[in-house]
Parts: sequence; structure tokens; C-alpha cells
Amino acid sequence: MTLKGIAEEIAMSSIRSCLPEPLVEKALKKRTFSGRVYLVSAGKAAYSMARAAQMVLGKSIEAGIVVTKYGHVPGSLPGIRCFEGGHPVPDIKGIQGTEAVLEMTAHLDAEDTVLFLLSGGGSALFEKPLIPLAELQDITDQLLRSGAGIEEINTIRKRLSAVKGGRFAQWCQPARVVTLALSDVLGDRLDAIASGPTVQDRSTSLEARKIVERYGLTLSPEARRWMECETPRHLNVGDTEIIGSVKLLCEAAQAECIRQGFQVERVTDSLEGEAREVGRKLGKQLADARGKRAWVLGGETTVHVTGNGLGGRNQELALSAAREIAGVPGVCLLSVGSDGTDGPTDAAGGIVDGTTYASLLDKGISWERAMAEHDSYHALEVAHALVRTGPTGTNVNDLVLLLREETERKCEARENA
Repeated sequence: MTLKGIAEEIAMSSIRSCLPEPLVEKALKKRTFSGRVYLVSAGKAAYSMARAAQMVLGKSIEAGIVVTKYGHVPGSLPGIRCFEGGHPVPDIKGIQGTEAVLEMTAHLDAEDTVLFLLSGGGSALFEKPLIPLAELQDITDQLLRSGAGIEEINTIRKRLSAVKGGRFAQWCQPARVVTLALSDVLGDRLDAIASGPTVQDRSTSLEARKIVERYGLTLSPEARRWMECETPRHLNVGDTEIIGSVKLLCEAAQAECIRQGFQVERVTDSLEGEAREVGRKLGKQLADARGKRAWVLGGETTVHVTGNGLGGRNQELALSAAREIAGVPGVCLLSVGSDGTDGPTDAAGGIVDGTTYASLLDKGISWERAMAEHDSYHALEVAHALVRTGPTGTNVNDLVLLLREETERKCEARENA
């Protein structure tokens, strides 16, 4: 198997370890529910999480609704309605799914339980806006292009939503709310995962105003008024458990790297920064290394989009690294989103080695232009360096793998030639 093949095998094995079915099953088997149980599942992993809950709870689920991304519903779930909507920018279909959830949970009593299964992507998919949808879509697009971090983005989105920042838990009162979450945010901050529909919000209106100023966001007077409003501060918060995160993803990747015979040099689950800068630094680190080594990194980088290209943070990170490792034998860098989607593309990310940069040149692709226009998708596609997995059924942030084979002798011979 090639080194790129090994990297993809490690990545997919690690992602499989974070599939929600066994995680949901384990969490539910230690719980008991009295009264009626209403299931709500929102996010990119919503279908898989709901299916697992249904297998455990069966007919004790009174009714249920799934709200997930387009193409993420592979089949029907008896007694559970499934809605697909837009991501990362919300659309009317996602709002219709959320409105169905609000109708289902409109008349609960204290004996009822809302089982809320939450995963990344829920900020766009689980939405009832307080401003016109067109403006929310525009603000979301501004934020995504600005290079803002996910917590900054969600601080703004919470204030423009009737269900985020604890407002859905407030809606469900007096019922008990049990939230099982797959975390896709650094530090597993509960109020940042899908903008925290069922937990106390820690962000403030002052922080929101500073974010608006920092990124020069264009907001209507109505949206600016909502920036002044605090999210619910006196909330009867229910029971919340994080059942999976990027830490689990990185641990699985480390174990698989060791099984493949690599000495793991570094493991972190808090990777962040501008994707192109992270890619450059990691590429240089990989090019300068010797021996059979592996580095495992999990987290989420950002992209400040200034061009009109197509790509995502993982693809841009990989493309950036390609120039640093150009001509270096026995090296490989893979960067993928665990959900199978990187930005507004059909790719999960990118994978590059010492031949990728030369392949671009051979096919008339300017690396500099692709980076300047943030067009990593088309550049990597030409170089056969895209990773396509399709929807994985989970979402626990991004995984970056750096692999180096034992090539000292070859490198020394090349350097002495």
C-alpha cells in the first residue's frame, strides 16, 4: 500500500471509531425515562444518532424529528420525521424542520422528556431566525468568509435565533431535557456546540458587538438591536453529556499509527489558526523530519476568503503544505473533516505528497494563484489529491495526519548527488 493509502486507511479507521451509534447506545443504556419521550436530533450526525436512540428506546419514543444536511438521510426511520436543510448557510427547509420540532414540543408537561441529540452543523440546520431569512443568510456568509472562529460565529448566530443560546430549553419547559452531544468545537464548550440550544449561554452582547466591529459585518438596524439582547440568563438547564469529540478521534488515530509501525511524535486536539499558515508550518516540519514518524492533530483551522475560488479549510491546509514538501520522498499530509464535508464542496479534504506540487505545474496550475483565490478544490482535483468519503455519519471536527517513511539513506543520496 502507498503512503497516501496508509494515511487514508488511518483516517477512515479513526472516523469509524467516532460513529455515533455505539456512543449513543452506551449513553442511553445507563439512563431511565419516565413519561413521554420526544426525540429531537439535529446536525450532520442527526440521522445516525436518532437511529441508535430508536434501537435502544424503541416504542417508548412518543414522536421524533431529525433535522440534518441534504443527502444525509439514507432511509426512513419508523415514527420519526426526517428533514434535510442547508449547511453551512441555513435555508427554508431547515427552518421548516425546526418549526416542526417546535410544534411537536409545544405542549409538554413536567413528566415529559425531550431527548435532544446534537451534533456539529446544528447551528445552520436547527434554526428559527428572529430576522428575515435572506439577511440571516447574508450575515452567515459574511462570517464564514471573514475568517472568524466558530465560537465567534456562534456568538452572533445565537442572538439572531429563537432556538439557540438556551432558548430551545426555555421553550421546552417544564419538561426535562436530556442532551447527548457530539462535539465539533475546541475545548468541548457546551454553549458553542451547534450554538447551544439547550444550555446556558456564556457569551454576552458586549462580545457580540465587538465581533461585529472586528470583522466589519454589515447588519440591519433590526439585527443590531438583537446584538444588544442577552440570551436567557435564568435557565433551568437539563442534563447534558458529551459522548464523543475530537479527542476520541485523535486517540484512535494515534493508536492506528502505532499499529502501522510509526513512532508518533505529536498529538494535539486543539489545532487552530489560519489554514494556509498551519499548512505551511506543518509542511516544513514534515519536510525537515527524518525516520518513520507520524503526527496526529485534531481541531479546526479558519480561512479568510478574499477570492472567488472553491474549497474548504482542510483542502487549503493541504494545498499550502504541498509546496513545502515538494520533491521530498516518503512524506504525506492528509487533512479531512470527520463529517465527510469540507466547506461547500463534495470533498472531505485533501491529501498531498512530494509529487503533488510538480503535478500541478505539469498541468499548468499556478499554486500561487490557487492559494490567492482560495481555489484549493480545483487545484487538488487536477492533482488527484482530493479525499472524498461521502457523509460519514459523524462530526467531531477535523483530523490532520503527517506521515513520514524511513527514507534517510535515499534522502542523503539525493542531497549528495
